[in-house]
Amino acid sequence: MTHVTVSIGSNIDRERHVLACLDALADTFEDVRVSRIFESEPVGFEDGRNFYNLVAAFHSSLSVGELQAWCKQVEADNGRLPDSPKFSPRTLDIDLLTVGDRCGHIEGVDLPRDEILKHAFVLLPLAELLPQTPHPETGHPYAELWARFTSADQPLWPVTFTWRGRTISHPD
Repeated sequence: MTHVTVSIGSNIDRERHVLACLDALADTFEDVRVSRIFESEPVGFEDGRNFYNLVAAFHSSLSVGELQAWCKQVEADNGRLPDSPKFSPRTLDIDLLTVGDRCGHIEGVDLPRDEILKHAFVLLPLAELLPQTPHPETGHPYAELWARFTSADQPLWPVTFTWRGRTISHPD
């Protein structure tokens, strides 16, 4: 079994689609753990609707290609069209961040995903969920990468969120 991380985002009916994604993860994979959920302003989008973002970690025996296909199917099941413009609102966006310590272009997916080091809405949840886990390319733990990250232009804040009857996210 390989340790996998994915980022999850939504800015259309955010709560419903994040809940659907979490249910799909828990119904498919083992040992699903999730970060707090953060609200963030859109980066690069003309539509001003804020996003909910989080990171999930789990174990899987699927290949990179199969994991990518699973992500795209869950997106489609939640109304995301595969030919949607890049910076358009979305019901659900699921991106493979890491698959074990694999690096490179593997089965059509670039690993680790470069957004880890570019966007606060990916790195902060990852650093909170897996603080001591090293980034596959840099070797630096996510908490250390977050401590050095300049995020002034990428504000985000944790929100209260309940899944399956328990609070999984709350502001500190």
